[in-house]
Amino acid sequence: MTRSGEPSIAELMAQLAANAAEIAALKAEKEALSARVVKLEEELELARLHRFAPKSEKHVDRLFDEAEQVANEDEASGEDGEVVDVPETGFATIEKPEGKKRGRKPLPEHLPRERVEYDLADDQKACPCCRHQMHRMGEAVTEQLHIEVRAKVLQNVRFKYACRHCDRTGINTPVVLAPMPAQPLPGSIATASTLAFALVHKYVDGTPLYRLAQAFERAGVPVSRGALGHWVIGSSERHLSRIYDALKLRLRSQPLIHGDETTVQVLKEKDREATSTSFMWAYRSGEDSGEPIVLLDYQPGRGQIYPQAFLGDYRGILMSDGLAGATHIGCMAHSRRRFIDALKTRKKGGGPPEQALKFFEQLYRIESQAKNEKPEVGETQADCIRRFRQQHSVPILIALKAWLEDIAPKVLPDSKIGDAVSYTLNQWEYLTRYTEDGRMSIDNNLLERDIRIFATGRKSWLFSDTVDGARASAVVYSIMLTCRACGVEPLAYLRHVLSELPQRATDTDITDLLPFNFTKAAAA
Repeated sequence: MTRSGEPSIAELMAQLAANAAEIAALKAEKEALSARVVKLEEELELARLHRFAPKSEKHVDRLFDEAEQVANEDEASGEDGEVVDVPETGFATIEKPEGKKRGRKPLPEHLPRERVEYDLADDQKACPCCRHQMHRMGEAVTEQLHIEVRAKVLQNVRFKYACRHCDRTGINTPVVLAPMPAQPLPGSIATASTLAFALVHKYVDGTPLYRLAQAFERAGVPVSRGALGHWVIGSSERHLSRIYDALKLRLRSQPLIHGDETTVQVLKEKDREATSTSFMWAYRSGEDSGEPIVLLDYQPGRGQIYPQAFLGDYRGILMSDGLAGATHIGCMAHSRRRFIDALKTRKKGGGPPEQALKFFEQLYRIESQAKNEKPEVGETQADCIRRFRQQHSVPILIALKAWLEDIAPKVLPDSKIGDAVSYTLNQWEYLTRYTEDGRMSIDNNLLERDIRIFATGRKSWLFSDTVDGARASAVVYSIMLTCRACGVEPLAYLRHVLSELPQRATDTDITDLLPFNFTKAAAA
């Protein structure tokens, strides 16, 4: 019997259930807030390191003594799983190369030498001991680097000819003017050499046009920023775009292409805000290609339609985000980078990020050795690399995947280590595809190094004013990066092609002017 004013058993049970539900909700909220705090602390630590710490991705052991190492191993075992040894595949240990010798390097032999001789005065050639005349016994030679940058004016003198007979007897007197070679930009004061000088300073050295205009002013040659912009866009649209289109056709015929993108801002673009983010897509031939090519392509977005339009019906191997038609390969460096970020957020280092990086370190050591392996009889270099990877890389990858699947339920999904684990498992099919073909690369670092040059220049000029300027920049950057990949000196190359292209009709074959053929022509 229930006393008056006291809750019934049913009411008590309902209240108890309500309290339990509230406690569960508070507990879930607490766990969510704790996970968010962990994530924000990691983001703060990464932001601090990004601002103040070195940005190298080289893995450095952050353990200071054995006691800390034992503590970290205990922490990893108790909280994140046991430490797993990297499988032994018979792969030989690579000894670290000796450090580079210090000291000043000799000046290049190909530079011309000019002797500047210093002799004693006649009254100083007497022996300070006996005062007899001394004879010259040799010479002491030291070398210095001497650079002069001089501007000059070319006066193009075209002789005129007329007929005296017609002048005396005819109604009209014909005047014939001696022709001169077609110029890169008709009506401009800039020669091919001047255009090459401006393009190299902007696109190789990262000098914005306004600074280049200031440099011309200091040299006593006033050239406006607008004129420089005209030189850049005119050179690109009239001539260098022909080289770009020819390189694009060659790139599509290659068996492997690296693809990536980076951001760029264009102020004056139709139907878009000045603050909108556009993209510079980058494409590169494989590292072992006999025709190294690097091309940039300006586009307003990063959707698949843009690389699909650039590559057309390409059916080779594409190392980039997945695209229809091409064989997609993942980038192991992207996965490794996430574990590096996770390691940076740990106050004591070690733990699962350290364990993962041991796997990656071994995979990259195998790649380094695979490039030096000699093919067996009847075996191509690609087959040799594939065989080496199957023997050494595949067991490492199998062990890495098993370890990732083991720790995946034990880490916070929103933490840096959780992000690294989930990304690697989700991309596993693409990340490991490189072991199936020796032509494929383990990562996309080759192209990322090329993009870094564009990104470095972007820090100086910040944005493009117009779409035409962005496209012109894409063309010139492409040719400069291709020259770099081919080992061609860009200033000499641009001088040559900007002098030669105006002389050739638009339908003329220009294969001999492509950067990789310019190297062969120079050698011949």
